[in-house]
Amino acid sequence: MTKDFPRAAATAVAFSLMLAGSDYAHNAATPAPATPTAKTAPAKMAKPKTERTAASLECSKQADAKGLHGKERKKFRSECKAGAAKAN
Repeated sequence: MTKDFPRAAATAVAFSLMLAGSDYAHNAATPAPATPTAKTAPAKMAKPKTERTAASLECSKQADAKGLHGKERKKFRSECKAGAAKAN
C-alpha cells in the first residue's frame, strides 16, 4: 500500500492539472461579450418629423371625406399634392 500511494497521488495530481489546464484554455479562448457599437446598432432609425404643408393636410381631409384607404388613398394624395404644386 505504501508503494502504491505515491503513484496514485502522482496520477491524481497529473489528472487534475490536465483538467485544470483544459478548463483554463477553454475560458481564455472565449472572447468577452462585445459592447454595442455602431455596427450592432439598429439599422433603421426614426426619421425626424417634418411639418406637413397646408396642401398635404387638405389632400388628407379630402381623402378622409371620400373614405379612401391603402393604395387608393396614396395615389389620390399624390395626385392632389401634385395638382396643388402646379397651382402655386
